[in-house]
Amino acid sequence: MRVITGTLRGRRLYTLEGESVRPTEQRIKEAIFSILQFDIPYKRVIDLFSGSGQLGIEALSRGALSCLFVDRSKEASAVIKKNIALCRLEDRARLLNCDAIDYLRRPPRQDEIFDIAILDPPYGLGLAEKALSLIDSRIAPGGIVLAEHEGGLMLPESFGGLRLRKRYSYGKRIGLTIYDKLPGEDII
Repeated sequence: MRVITGTLRGRRLYTLEGESVRPTEQRIKEAIFSILQFDIPYKRVIDLFSGSGQLGIEALSRGALSCLFVDRSKEASAVIKKNIALCRLEDRARLLNCDAIDYLRRPPRQDEIFDIAILDPPYGLGLAEKALSLIDSRIAPGGIVLAEHEGGLMLPESFGGLRLRKRYSYGKRIGLTIYDKLPGEDII
């Protein structure tokens, strides 16, 4: 697995091993960053269900200001930590080894409001829906939420202040759904 472009272009990243792991395919990663490419520079990103951290690292390589990586697996967190060090991103990356849903249930701190959220939860467990129902308070007005999920899953058109921008399908196995948080959509 390599970084596609940006300051870390071509950098090979460590990956997780095992059958329980489903890293984002290269073509899907390319699609994600084709969608987000003009929105990334100088933005604060959160990579939920981070796995190896490849999506957040790609965002940092493309000019994101910072990225918070969240994954509950100790093995995944160890790989993310190695990848952050390998790419010398310690000053722009932070890692939380905790459950993403539990993290989203906590009240956000001021430094935990993000411009872009990337969600890539395990398929078939309802985690995309749970995370989307909780993430609104952590997204700045004008922010973007991108969820990778199993193909055929039709996520709702809105979650709190998030509004559907577009759905993408990549065969029967993979879907992407993009939401925008419109300015003035904060829930009071």
